[in-house]
Amino acid sequence: MKVNLIVIRTETPDLLKSQYELLGMEFEYHKHGNGPYHYAYESDGMTFEIYPLTKSMTKADGNLRLGFDVPDLNKTINKLKNTDWKIKSDIQKTEWGLTAIVQDLDGRKIELKNL
Repeated sequence: MKVNLIVIRTETPDLLKSQYELLGMEFEYHKHGNGPYHYAYESDGMTFEIYPLTKSMTKADGNLRLGFDVPDLNKTINKLKNTDWKIKSDIQKTEWGLTAIVQDLDGRKIELKNL
């Protein structure tokens, strides 16, 4: 099995898109059929989408945890300092390699790891 789609929802799609672009993602803005406009990033058979909240949602799910491999973890963490990203755990050596934990505007924790 391989994950091929991740969808997150937010009250501020434009801000969240800008935040995730700092991780190296390049988004397209589009919609499918009668659905809402949203941002989509595709890489290696996986699509990561940022959608607006549905009408029934009052806030984004901040409990979701995601993980991304980045080409240069040190460079990425330095780029995220003094931005809207919160660095929850600086780079540490773990059993999975060098990792860091950051938090997006909606409270989601993102584990970053070297490719």
